[in-house]
Amino acid sequence: MRILLTTLNAKYVHSNLALKYLYNVTVDSGLDIELREYTINHELEAVYVDILRGRYDIVCFSCYIWNIEQIKPLCRDLKKACPDLKILLGGPEVTYGAEDFLSENPWADYIIRGEGELAMFQFVKALVLGDKKFSRVGSLTHRRGGRVVSSPDCPQVPMEKLPFPYARLDVERDKVVYYESSRGCPYSCGYCISCLDRSMRFLPMERVRRELDYFLAMEVRQVKFIDRTFNADRMRAVSIWNHLIDNDNGKTNFHFEICADLLDDDAIKTISRARRGLFRFEVGIQSTNPLVLSSVGRSGDLYRLMENTEKLLALGNCEVHADLIAGLPYENYASFGRSFNKAYALRPHELQLGFLKVLKGTPVADDAEANGIIYRDEAPYEVISTAHISASELARLKMIETVLDLYYNRGGFDETLEYLDCAVAENSFEFYEKLAGFYYDCGYHRKNHTKEDLYRILLKFAEGFGGASGEIYIKTQRHLAGDMKKFLNPEAIKRFIRKGWEI
Repeated sequence: MRILLTTLNAKYVHSNLALKYLYNVTVDSGLDIELREYTINHELEAVYVDILRGRYDIVCFSCYIWNIEQIKPLCRDLKKACPDLKILLGGPEVTYGAEDFLSENPWADYIIRGEGELAMFQFVKALVLGDKKFSRVGSLTHRRGGRVVSSPDCPQVPMEKLPFPYARLDVERDKVVYYESSRGCPYSCGYCISCLDRSMRFLPMERVRRELDYFLAMEVRQVKFIDRTFNADRMRAVSIWNHLIDNDNGKTNFHFEICADLLDDDAIKTISRARRGLFRFEVGIQSTNPLVLSSVGRSGDLYRLMENTEKLLALGNCEVHADLIAGLPYENYASFGRSFNKAYALRPHELQLGFLKVLKGTPVADDAEANGIIYRDEAPYEVISTAHISASELARLKMIETVLDLYYNRGGFDETLEYLDCAVAENSFEFYEKLAGFYYDCGYHRKNHTKEDLYRILLKFAEGFGGASGEIYIKTQRHLAGDMKKFLNPEAIKRFIRKGWEI
């Protein structure tokens, strides 16, 4: 029997950690188990042909908000081509409402709900034993006698009993290496599926050090911890950071999602010892409106969060990525603008202006109607409007997101943005509103632009405040020239000079 473990990742550099766990718990079953990953950018026709060529008996897909809308038509076609092919699905997109999903999608045969390692081990064991009823498989939703039935959930597996996901698989050095040292989250943020499991499980520290040493020895480019709150245990986090600093190979960097308000002086002091670029931190601000945070059950000390984020940035040796979420309950347009200004004032290396995703199974999804939240029917279930912010206002925030990514997050405009921010607006949010309005009014959003053209567009924007002979235009041109010297290579500058400032 041939079984394929597969998925469609969002990008080539991404990989699927869940499939690696499943491969390790099933590879010794005696069945022919294969792991193959694609991306959402692959032609579905090519993926379809590739899977058909494999002549598999069971194909298992790992399903998320970024790939489910492509997986569904792909699986429908696979089932039409091979009616005897069995299709098994897992992941958060099919875990919640699994029985409804099977009822609505006759091409799907099985769903493994929640954490899949134990359930998948039991499922494969049933195949080997010829148990067609899967009577001893937990967390399984499937069809039996014309009905859709679900078995009880599997018990949670202690972290130390899970295999090292890279034990039987090569580490792909050209991709992000995903790793987890804990599962669960102590917080109850209503928009996040992690709030459904507030218990915390940790890998033994000895094993964590050993596995991190393996990545360091392999000189992988980046290790991204998927721990939902890496520093939930403060002493443990500091211990891991100290180990990575003391064993730094000078090449690998590590990404952590942290609660900045949990950082203390010891943690800051430890991080200050790190090589520049060794650590990258993701800090979820989401909103600076206490009412908004309270409405989604997001606890924590907001003042301390902002203060500690500022301290991290002041160290100058680590990257800090900050997140905001538009469309949360009770957040109106003006309130979001204030949150934006406070987050932007920190000057994180990247500021993500995200939009609420109404995920299945979360409290926000359960309370969507009560909060007037209207969202898209298809994944990723992004908010369209709420009782407090209109669809047109969220569309304006989408425009701001575009120019924020082009000019702030991609870098190369530091000096000019600092000048224009003060010269043409009363605050940063107003500046990006004006820049976004100009960018879209001129139709620049309809095509891609080179870095050099983005400089020209910014100067054209400045021309609207006093003309080409005005002070703002002249000073903007000087600041842009300064930025170009720092961020463009000599050849790009020569090309720019040949073409001039006209866009």
